[in-house]
Amino acid sequence: MTRVGFLYPGHSAESDYKAYEGLLGGGVELPVVHTLMREDAHRVDALLDIGGEDVLAEGAREAAALGVDATVWACTSGSFVYGPEGSLRQVEWVRRAAGTPASSTSWAFVHALVGLRVSRVAVAATYPEDVAGRFVGFLAAAGVEVVSLASHGIATAAEVAHLDPDEVVDFVISNDHPRAGAVLVPDTALHSAHLIEPLEALLGKTVLTANQVSVWEGLRLAGDARPRANGPGRLFRTGAAEVASMLPQV
Repeated sequence: MTRVGFLYPGHSAESDYKAYEGLLGGGVELPVVHTLMREDAHRVDALLDIGGEDVLAEGAREAAALGVDATVWACTSGSFVYGPEGSLRQVEWVRRAAGTPASSTSWAFVHALVGLRVSRVAVAATYPEDVAGRFVGFLAAAGVEVVSLASHGIATAAEVAHLDPDEVVDFVISNDHPRAGAVLVPDTALHSAHLIEPLEALLGKTVLTANQVSVWEGLRLAGDARPRANGPGRLFRTGAAEVASMLPQV
């Protein structure tokens, strides 16, 4: 049994992790530890607060008590808002406190793109424009070219969690770009586990969502990177066997 722990701020789309347990077909447990969210806001100061060392260390210690094999800070905006160097420090905070391999959702996006050999993407972000722009900056620093950016302008995780699935599908497919090798949909507050296969079928290309890459990254770090014939998504069908030697140390 592979067990990956996820540090998840507040309550919004954490049910995605239980959905992934089912989609991955057994042999995987994905427990969620809810970390402190003093304010639910897609605003830089609030995002810096939810990703602070005290918050992450407390959550990581709780995850360690569950006997996890790897630990992921499952918040895109709460990691990329720290920038590349700051988000690596976050990963180190989690690694030290949990005593396991660790990563974050923002780095999971980068690592997934490395594994898929995709360097040019479109981003369909739920965030306000200024926050979405920071994700673009994070990706650029990692060598990823963003050819288009769409911002939904949603102010809170709670609002994102209640988006209608049809609205999500429309938003993503309408913000693809012909030069993009993949469409990235950041925000772990977005329910997406059951949307990836339909989205990839409609677009004819890879779609990466925040909870999806978080799960994939955690399994990779736990040593369970084998391709899975049933997905969900091209990312899981591809696996991650060649990723580790290509990545910065996180």
